[in-house]
Amino acid sequence: MAIPRERLVSLEDTSYYHCVSRCVRKAYLCGVDSYTGQSYEHRRDWIEERLLRLAQVFSIDICAYAVMSNHLHVVLKVDVERAQSWSDEEVIVQWQRLFKGTLLTQKLLKGDNIETYELETLNKTITEYRKRLIDISWFMRSLNEPIARKANKEDKCTGRFWEGRFKSQALLDEAAVLACMAYVDLNPIRAQIAKTPEASDYTSVKRRIKAAMKGEQPSELLPFIGNEHANMHNGLMFSVQDYLQLVDDTGRQLRDGKLGAIAASTLAILSRLNIPLENWLKITSEFHELFKGAVGTLQELTQYCEHLEKRRRHGAQMCQQMLG
Repeated sequence: MAIPRERLVSLEDTSYYHCVSRCVRKAYLCGVDSYTGQSYEHRRDWIEERLLRLAQVFSIDICAYAVMSNHLHVVLKVDVERAQSWSDEEVIVQWQRLFKGTLLTQKLLKGDNIETYELETLNKTITEYRKRLIDISWFMRSLNEPIARKANKEDKCTGRFWEGRFKSQALLDEAAVLACMAYVDLNPIRAQIAKTPEASDYTSVKRRIKAAMKGEQPSELLPFIGNEHANMHNGLMFSVQDYLQLVDDTGRQLRDGKLGAIAASTLAILSRLNIPLENWLKITSEFHELFKGAVGTLQELTQYCEHLEKRRRHGAQMCQQMLG
């Protein structure tokens, strides 16, 4: 039986979540159909464009993503503080960048007078919109439903495009976040459809590499801010150069199937995360197979389960073995 989403999401414990959506029957509905030879590659453009657009609307940042032929991986960070800082008008503006809103919200933005008896209804609506703008279920719904409708229209058919539910797992500490990001960014290399991160189409790492070549970071993705900016609340606590080196080194090991030269910066990151190289390579190869639930140290996993009143720490042994 599927677990209710509220039993998987605990913003008290973590803002980071790994989400996966698959096409129905795991068919190649976004890539090249190996049976008919028909190409659906343009649909990967649809998904990537929609995903990056949503990051400009929701108070949810994208850490990493990979749009594959029959599934999508994305690592999200929920920014509750940003949503709480928005004024009522800003909340409505953000929501109505995607949806029509109500007659009252439209009336407010037009500057029309709001009657006293309408205020309670309007305030409830704004409160609901604010909650939705930090809800990963609404984020994924806003991504998947328009893509499904567009694909069905193109195919002149009806029915499901995606499997009924997307899968999500909480990432409870920085080791889990970084390992999952690398796993997501290395999808095309593991699938042997790209040899290097910079050649991995429809991935966040390719977008980060292109921006880094200009000395920039992509505005659509959560930035790396490094340890020197640890006082900044919204960013990944590593340097972008170190992360790109880490992904490149890891990709070489996965592609060649044997241990090779590892940059000092890569070893430094793994040391900081307290993850042996052998464990790191296994995690970034088999993350989704190894961890079926929340991912983090045993202590973090215990707290997460307590807050959600879970009786069992599902996956505790694997978390302890791989992450300590």
